[in-house]
Amino acid sequence: MWDTTFNEIQKLLSKTNGKVVGDLMTPAPLVVRETTNLGDAARLLLETKYRRLPVVDCEGKLVGIITRGNVVKAALQIKRASENKLS
Repeated sequence: MWDTTFNEIQKLLSKTNGKVVGDLMTPAPLVVRETTNLGDAARLLLETKYRRLPVVDCEGKLVGIITRGNVVKAALQIKRASENKLS
């Protein structure tokens, strides 16, 4: 199924009439810094439409991406660690 869908998308995109990524990208995306508190980043991801956010350093250079999945994984690790301390 994925192959069929991917092939259909490729056919459609082959007719982009010269469009480039810059025509479709979000020009000024919401970003977080490496030093942003995890709770604040989680709030942004969970309370907005964004599924991922670019992470920038103090100079504004892209250094990574944080996703909703990263936040959920971190929350589960924190939960397990606190449960282990209680046992």
